[in-house]
Amino acid sequence: MSTYVSLCEFIRSHFLGRDRIGLHEPQFYGNERAYVIDAIDSTFVSSVGNYVTRFEEMLCQITGAKYAVATVNGTTALHAALLVAGVQPGDMVLTQPLSFVATANAVAHAGAEPVFLDVEEDTLGLDPGAVAEFLLTACKKADGGCRHVATGRRVAACVPMHTFGHPCRVDALTDVCAGFGVPVVEDAAEALGSLRQGRHCGTFGLLGTLSFNGNKIVTSGGGGAVLTDDPELARRAKHLTTTAKLPLPYRFVHDSVGYNYRMPNLNAALACAQLEQLESFLASKRALAGEYATFCAKVGLRFVSEPADTQSNYWLNAIRLPDIATREAFLETSNDCGIQTRRAWDLLSSLPMFAHNPRGPLEVATKLAAELVNIPSSPRIQDAVHIARRTPENGQRSRPLAGDASSRS
Repeated sequence: MSTYVSLCEFIRSHFLGRDRIGLHEPQFYGNERAYVIDAIDSTFVSSVGNYVTRFEEMLCQITGAKYAVATVNGTTALHAALLVAGVQPGDMVLTQPLSFVATANAVAHAGAEPVFLDVEEDTLGLDPGAVAEFLLTACKKADGGCRHVATGRRVAACVPMHTFGHPCRVDALTDVCAGFGVPVVEDAAEALGSLRQGRHCGTFGLLGTLSFNGNKIVTSGGGGAVLTDDPELARRAKHLTTTAKLPLPYRFVHDSVGYNYRMPNLNAALACAQLEQLESFLASKRALAGEYATFCAKVGLRFVSEPADTQSNYWLNAIRLPDIATREAFLETSNDCGIQTRRAWDLLSSLPMFAHNPRGPLEVATKLAAELVNIPSSPRIQDAVHIARRTPENGQRSRPLAGDASSRS
């Protein structure tokens, strides 16, 4: 265990002045307080307000997506994206078992059934080969789409997830799925700022989704977003997430079952200030990952590095340990000395509500779940104190936004 004690000492030396080192803690060094107070002063604290609009515009600028629709969290964003992609009750949706439960929950919320296929060892994400094998051997093209031969059910979507912020081979997945008429909806909850071949995660599929939970690289407290280049899908996503209310004066008319998923202006104010600091957060996190990689190489540990042709945000750094016994011993050692570490999620296919779902062989996912451990990954204070209070566009402090009384509904 001397190697793992050394790792704990290395981690503590990089997060000085803390009795307990969290896995990923939010950092607030910019305009967060000013923007949130401004939103309060404007009285626009709910789902209408200028910060929501600004947040969506900033996301489009950062990701390159033509449209962004802000929601209350990443799960609601993924649920809404699946609905506007056409997923219906009884459909099948292809996804990966190595993921946070929200990936499968959103599929279930749409009334569909997750089908679990294996992941790749180098990307930790959904394996295009496993998807191709399932579609070629278990499905057939039908009615401009794809149906599962044994059950006759429609395969309505494919949902890859960019694990720990490392981009999966989503370009290959979109190619495979396009041949069967299966839309790709990216779960990029962990991948803000991550690129594959220079393109932002969440923009490869028909739709993509992001999360801004408290433990993400940029937080709005709770928040999510749907990304798409399709104007009609964007319009539909915004409509559904705003209770499907028609824009009529003096009346409350709703034309379908909608959802109260719109992000509040108060959360968006926080998110705007955080997005102004994204570039510095990314630089800090990538620097930390580089130092972890160098240390691990010296002591013989396996550090999880970004896949080829990608630029990862290194949302959560991870190491791979040789077996479950070693993993559990390291988890106990590190947490006992005040350093938060954790194992990867239990495979979704093993959870009681999904234990009987269809699946392919899951050898790689099973192996990774036994080996992966996340280690502290917060942007560091010493890297971040020089940031923020300035916008990337003009180097000046951003001005708070006044409320717009004409837009209140």
